[in-house]
Amino acid sequence: MSVIYVLLAISIVVAVGFFIAFILAVKSGQYDDSYTPSVRMLFEDEIIKEKSNKSVLTKKKINN
Repeated sequence: MSVIYVLLAISIVVAVGFFIAFILAVKSGQYDDSYTPSVRMLFEDEIIKEKSNKSVLTKKKINN
């Protein structure tokens, strides 16, 4: 029975360690997206076209 308590304590320590490592990685910018902003301007026209098509469709639905 005491082995369960030891394993439980070790697993909690490991989980807290991984949580702290995750928090430090997020704060240091490890998960920041540096690729998307550089290519966003290439796809901007497609986004604008999709928005204008949706607005035209909603205007048609409202008018009908």
